[in-house]
Amino acid sequence: MANEKEKINAEVVSVLPNKVKIVVDNLKDFELPSEKLKVGSYVRISDSEDAVMLAIIENYSIESIINAEGEPDRRYILEANPLGILRDSSFERGGDTIAIPPKDVNPATKEDIDAIYSKSIDEKDKFIFAKLSSNLDIEVPVNGNRFFNKHIAIVGSTGSGKSHTVAKIIQTAMSVKNEGYTGLNNSHIIIFDIHSEYRTAFPNANCLDVSNIILPYWLLNSEELQELFIDTEANDHNQRNVFKEAVITSKASHFHGSDEQKEKINFDSPLLFDINNVLSFAKAKNEERIPGAKAGTDKAGPLFGQLSNFISRLENRINDKRLDFLMGSKVLTISFEDTLKQFIGYGNTHSNITIIDLSGIPFEVLSITVSLISRLLFEMGYYYTRVRNIKNADESVNNDTPFLLVYEEAHKYVPNSDLLKYRASRESIERIAKEGRKYGITLLLASQRPSEISETIFSQCNNFITMRLTNPNDQNYVKRLLPDTMGQLIDKMPTLKSGECLLIGDAVVIPSIVKVEECNPKPSSNDIPYLDLWKKEWNALDVQEIIDYWRK
Repeated sequence: MANEKEKINAEVVSVLPNKVKIVVDNLKDFELPSEKLKVGSYVRISDSEDAVMLAIIENYSIESIINAEGEPDRRYILEANPLGILRDSSFERGGDTIAIPPKDVNPATKEDIDAIYSKSIDEKDKFIFAKLSSNLDIEVPVNGNRFFNKHIAIVGSTGSGKSHTVAKIIQTAMSVKNEGYTGLNNSHIIIFDIHSEYRTAFPNANCLDVSNIILPYWLLNSEELQELFIDTEANDHNQRNVFKEAVITSKASHFHGSDEQKEKINFDSPLLFDINNVLSFAKAKNEERIPGAKAGTDKAGPLFGQLSNFISRLENRINDKRLDFLMGSKVLTISFEDTLKQFIGYGNTHSNITIIDLSGIPFEVLSITVSLISRLLFEMGYYYTRVRNIKNADESVNNDTPFLLVYEEAHKYVPNSDLLKYRASRESIERIAKEGRKYGITLLLASQRPSEISETIFSQCNNFITMRLTNPNDQNYVKRLLPDTMGQLIDKMPTLKSGECLLIGDAVVIPSIVKVEECNPKPSSNDIPYLDLWKKEWNALDVQEIIDYWRK
């Protein structure tokens, strides 16, 4: 071993807060036998006080020199980003405490690197779904509490492994347990699945789609109701006022509480009302005639003939069979309690995972659907917290049943856009992003286009899993949200392999490029093997069968 050290001729020539410059005479002698030296390799820099700074190589260059014999020669320049200090096998983030000048520099061993991760997080807090990309023998844990207690963003281009990463994280969360019990753990995760990908990954999940979900229109708030039933582009105060009056009147007629409670009913009250009552009310106003100036005569009422477009829109919504999950007869018989239970896995059978398959939801009501479910879950967390605090004001954990809401392809319904059709979902999810953590509701945003996500929401994320991103706009957007100290790790985003990602945030000891472990079972892939299919014999399509299903 002593002979090996004598061969190593490396020297630290510069130490900056975010960079260490190392001069190496012979790279072959500097390498460990077990690992080739490359950009991304780790080095250890010792000082005279038995502290070891670990750094990761970011740049490599060659410098031409004249050696001691007066002959042309070369030396190698390595620039490394300081990660932290190893002291007594314990890792401390930051490299500004190394004594100057450093005494020795060597390639870091597997044991050195493993010490960064294995001892940085208490065993009880470790949550592991990935390994170090440069050494797959080393697990990279995150602090599970800090990971799920803060909002998470997972971004990556198509084919980067984003959906598999989401599935792996959730599958791991479902399996974590304290010893001593069988059955389900207390994880509660709702996946908004826009492409119907996750059923295969979670075969025992509570799956809701347009065929079995019941989403009562009477639970919509004022903003959502107006987006659904009123032409929001039109500046028609008459229809808005009539609609509001009709809704409140119908809610009051169906309410069986005290007169005092009835007086408090408003447009936003989550109470049953019948949209057919609203339609009849609007028709009556549209056809209303009032006494004329002369006895025995009448004249057109103040709204006579002015609500025709509004009535037509109401009738179209009521008669649209695609909206049965929202407007059908079942929405008048389902209770508020059962509506909530279907979303949170507390129905007839319990489930850790609820998948809300949005693929069959008509696009014009997608925002409203996401908004309503998100808002109900947030408000449930809010009121559950209130109930617990009333029962025990000294309770340190104000919500013992926290929820994670997973928005797959989040840019589809919370875009960075001011269009009115996205207003409802943006407001609901932005509120969760800003306030949800206090009430046990956190977000996981997954998107291939992070630059198109509401910046208000995205900026609230504290943990990032950044996979391969090829679009320059998306790369720059993510770079703006990440710390400047990330160095050239960020520049690796376009070259990451499938399943590789940059893991950064409050939950991980240092920013790391990791390889996410394979999930099992996997989400269904949307990648169609064109060439393989084209090589096969002509496929006879039953077009009529497609049309019949289309018309359903």
